[in-house]
Amino acid sequence: MEAAGCRARALLLQLWCCLLAAAPRRCAGQTDLKSPQDIQVYAVNTNFTLRWNYTGNDTDVTFSAEYQWFGDPQTSETEWKELPGCQNVTDTECDFSSAITEYNDRHLVRVRAERKEDKSPWSSVFEMIPYFIAQIGPPEVHLQSINGAIKIQVSHAEPNQVQKMWVTLSSFKYNLVIWENSSDAEVRSQNIFPVDTISDLAPETTYCLKVQATLFFQEGLFSPIHCVKTTRKVNDLFCPANLKVFALNMQFHLHWNNPYKQHVNYTVQYLLGFFKTLPDDHSVKWLSVPRCENITNTKCNFTSIITVISAFYYLRVQAMSEYNKSCLSKEVKIDPLSTNEFGPPRIRLDISDVLLHVQISPPGGEENKVMRVHYYFSYRIVYWKNSSDNEEEKREKEIKQTIATISDLTPSTQYCVKVKALSEAYNKTSPFSNEECIKTSPDKMLPLIILATFVSALVAVLVVAVLIIFFLYQAYNKIKYVFFPSCTPPLNIEGFGEQLFGSPYLPTVEEPIESCYVIESIIEEVNQNDFKDYKHSKQSSRDSGNYSNDDDTSGSKGSEGMLEKEII
Repeated sequence: MEAAGCRARALLLQLWCCLLAAAPRRCAGQTDLKSPQDIQVYAVNTNFTLRWNYTGNDTDVTFSAEYQWFGDPQTSETEWKELPGCQNVTDTECDFSSAITEYNDRHLVRVRAERKEDKSPWSSVFEMIPYFIAQIGPPEVHLQSINGAIKIQVSHAEPNQVQKMWVTLSSFKYNLVIWENSSDAEVRSQNIFPVDTISDLAPETTYCLKVQATLFFQEGLFSPIHCVKTTRKVNDLFCPANLKVFALNMQFHLHWNNPYKQHVNYTVQYLLGFFKTLPDDHSVKWLSVPRCENITNTKCNFTSIITVISAFYYLRVQAMSEYNKSCLSKEVKIDPLSTNEFGPPRIRLDISDVLLHVQISPPGGEENKVMRVHYYFSYRIVYWKNSSDNEEEKREKEIKQTIATISDLTPSTQYCVKVKALSEAYNKTSPFSNEECIKTSPDKMLPLIILATFVSALVAVLVVAVLIIFFLYQAYNKIKYVFFPSCTPPLNIEGFGEQLFGSPYLPTVEEPIESCYVIESIIEEVNQNDFKDYKHSKQSSRDSGNYSNDDDTSGSKGSEGMLEKEII
């Protein structure tokens, strides 16, 4: 029995082990906890808050976070560190501002859920550069009601923190939104300085306002709403009014009106605009303009204070009555390059051949280097013929140099020129200069053209005359040769055919024309023996009696005598 009981207990033990083996069992590292989701970091100035969502139904769950800082030289990039302020928290957010000290370095953050020994997988990693995700916090605002106006002082939201997110305090701009504390109030918005005065308000009226800080293109959070009631405004009759600035060629003058007809002394004060961008009180930074202290006239030349051309200046006038009572005027803002106007340039004309040279002196003169450097002048030249024709077309030419050459002009013609200066950078234009006129030189090519034409015509006439004379001479020789030959025909042909022609030289129409040639050769020497042979031949012919008679004999004798004479 005892053996059977042992076997039964052994079987039950094996069965229990099988049941335990068949039951689901968690391995090391496995948990039922879910990972946090939607990890976000919210940063306002240097305050950083980590937030997440948790969708599990577990109780007694806490959360812990880790981070990596890629700018930490003592930590490898793969090593995670516990995030201070975010360990074992029960809420779904935590403040870890103390952990972030470098706002331009890359940081990684992750979160997990924990319950006793169980730990969920890490959430997805949130990557951030603090400076790029931080918002500008709401500024602190202090108000004071003074003589119908509101003096406002705005300070940055992190004044007491050693480590600041925004280090360029002077780059902050402040946007003010103000309205009357009534149901149908009109809301208006304007830019203000850290220390400023809001005027043009109704007296004894409650106004509410809020301020927003902006940095470049990043807008901050609005401050809480503040309300203040204005006081009654007291008008001082001797306060300067209608302040106006006149600036020409970098010469600056301030003019104002004196509504108080009694004796008043004025002192003009100025403030460099940079001080207005600082949160400090700049009331002690105002300085007096030299030679504009305790003056009685209502104008002041303040050119001497414009030492930085690209800076802003503020002017105001303090009046002191005969009863030692003072009053400050409204402030006037001066931007030297935008406020300044420039006068007309000066020009000088010169002529060479038919080219017109225009030399331009910039507004303010050659010695005013400030204007030439900052305004980048270009010049518009207008020129035209100075004639009685009112519809003569005016032509224009734009240049960037101070010397211009105008071509395509008519010789011996008077031209007029005027010039004005332009600055595209500041969208400014000067008046036109005085008109200057000059006459172009005569055309030097015209005498050459006339001379060349005359010489060409003379040569042509001479050539034609030579040709005419040549042809006349040839015709004369031909006529002379035909009608008046210079040679005498030989005796043996002289008188030949007289009975046949009425004219010895002109042939008749009925008779055929024979070509005759004059033999001009002269027998210089005749052999006497040949002549004797000739005579003997002739005698023999006569003795033969071939068709001879007395007439023929006498003719032959005459011919022989003539021939002998000719030969001799």
